Amino acid sequence: MAEQTTEHSSHAIDYPPAPWHMVGQLWLTLFRLREAVDELRPAGIYGAAWVSYEPGSPLTYSELLVARPISTDRHGRRVSITDIWVDSPASVAGGRELWAIPKGLCDFELESVHRGPLATTDWSASLGRRPIASATFTDVSSAMVRVPFKGGTWQPGIDDTDGEERTATLQGSAKGLPCRGRWDFAADGPLGWLRGARQLASFRQADFRMSFG
Repeated sequence: MAEQTTEHSSHAIDYPPAPWHMVGQLWLTLFRLREAVDELRPAGIYGAAWVSYEPGSPLTYSELLVARPISTDRHGRRVSITDIWVDSPASVAGGRELWAIPKGLCDFELESVHRGPLATTDWSASLGRRPIASATFTDVSSAMVRVPFKGGTWQPGIDDTDGEERTATLQGSAKGLPCRGRWDFAADGPLGWLRGARQLASFRQADFRMSFG
């Protein structure tokens, strides 16, 4: 995948300056986790998403993330990303250093089939030969209407930020519509803790345009 770079770097890997102006496709499912896993993963609502950042973005790559809504006294309502993987070293470096997003690297497979207005998309992610998750989504992409969105992230500090918390804002628009989604989390994988979570609803954001940072 082609990557544009600038003078910013982390561990000798170049990445674009903030904000990142991204375009692409997103599939999101909401889950309810009944019991806490640890301090960073309490019981509550989580969103798990697959994202394909496409040409027109400063970096093009695939992404799998899990995030939960939070509310802070200083920054208000935001989401906090608990788990995230991409297939771009530049995205890992920039995400960690700019916004304390704990990105790691993994491998992805993506396949989409269109039959008339109906689109079926299959995703899978793995660490080497170790599966993380897979999912299948079905949506009627031709019926989508473009709508605006706005939000933000809050992240506790990681080593790349010397333990300092970081925030980012995001805004843009996408063709949004509910869709059908079916997930499978590998029992012995890093997202195995979501296997017992209740799936609530799935959504597609097609052809999004977003400023992040």
